[in-house]
Amino acid sequence: MPNVGPLELAIVLVIALVIFGPKRLPDLGKSLGSGMREFKESLTGKDDDDDEDQAKLEAQASQPQPDPDAEPVEGEVVGDRRS
Repeated sequence: MPNVGPLELAIVLVIALVIFGPKRLPDLGKSLGSGMREFKESLTGKDDDDDEDQAKLEAQASQPQPDPDAEPVEGEVVGDRRS
């Protein structure tokens, strides 16, 4: 495999700058970085969805649950109670 030196790297960067232009080059780098990050996370098994699911479960657990035996208050919408 050939070694890539600083001169070859500079030539590739100049060609990329000429082809894509100075305005699109940062966006390309950003999208390339996020794509590589997502690929790495998929290989390691990390998943942000697990964190979101855990946060939703904790939020639901912290909310007070209505007492099923309590009498409804006037004006309160009461659902169908089935035992």
